[in-house]
Amino acid sequence: MKDIVLITGGGGFIGRHVASELLDNGFEVRVFDSLVDQVHGGQPAVLPDGVAFTRGDIRDPDAVRRALNGVSLVVHLAAEVGVGQSMYEIERYVGANDYGTAVLLQEIAAQPVRRIVVASSMSVYGEGLYRNAAGRVYDDVRRERSRIEARLWDPATPDGEPLLPIATTEDKPVELASIYALTKFAQERAVLIFAEAYGIDAVALRLFNVFGPGQALSNPYTGVLANFAARLINGEPPLIFEDGAQRRDFVHVQDVARAFSLALRKPEARGNVINIGSGRAYTISSVARLLAEAMDMPDVEPEILGKARAGDIRHCFADISRARALLDFEPAYLLEDSLVELAEWVRRSGAVDRGAEMKRHLEERGLVS
Repeated sequence: MKDIVLITGGGGFIGRHVASELLDNGFEVRVFDSLVDQVHGGQPAVLPDGVAFTRGDIRDPDAVRRALNGVSLVVHLAAEVGVGQSMYEIERYVGANDYGTAVLLQEIAAQPVRRIVVASSMSVYGEGLYRNAAGRVYDDVRRERSRIEARLWDPATPDGEPLLPIATTEDKPVELASIYALTKFAQERAVLIFAEAYGIDAVALRLFNVFGPGQALSNPYTGVLANFAARLINGEPPLIFEDGAQRRDFVHVQDVARAFSLALRKPEARGNVINIGSGRAYTISSVARLLAEAMDMPDVEPEILGKARAGDIRHCFADISRARALLDFEPAYLLEDSLVELAEWVRRSGAVDRGAEMKRHLEERGLVS
């Protein structure tokens, strides 16, 4: 008899790929999703054949109870996503992410499952790990507002010594720099605490910047690559905050889907928090230029805004040693080899560019400096 997996938020970008991966690995798959307009644009969920879909709100106990009937495994993806937006739509983010998770766990207490894998986020780290010239590692870096206002983007020691970013491990203490990060950490900890108390297996995957075909191109709070693509396809340059030298880790959605499948199956993963990234660091400006080239627009230079958004961090990229050890995870799709595929999908799909609208919303609330 097949295990039945419920994917909350499974109608979204990551969830659809996870559903396909689980089907390919012999699971029976159910998807539960509210189909938020900002992400889905009023369109129905497009899911692989063989996936049972239920539309419902993760905050609705009755709907969640029905969705869990007969389920043995849960992938919890349901969440509002967006650092900038979380800073002014606070009730929305806390309600969906934290209260929604509370409802899910309360219903699982009444209908126990064998394992739950929750999608956490690299945002919980705040700034990543750094070291100075002498090799001392700093795990508590936070940029000071005075330096940001002086356009000194990179963190430094209290005495002004430069710091070099290094790969971030799961042992780094969290440093919550946005409401979104706060809600993701609360989701992660709630699932792990609950699972320990009830004797259920649980795994938290801290996802870095996920990219690939299928992202919501008209949602300005989705991933940075989707935002850049939406600008480019509409003949506009990508908008980049600060100076473009900030570094991020970009992981392909197919690799992420495989990580969720492994996390459901690997006994060694139980009780762990695990980074899921590519293990590589890319500057945001170089990514914008690589995407412009892939979209046959090599002469379009990004627009460097020289301004900072509240809640943004400077550098963070993944150390994936734990994912390799516990999940046998190895990224198969590197950013530089995958952008042509992304560009082709963008051309077929089209997008409404709402980047300027997003920037205006933040500026009106004093969240850009």
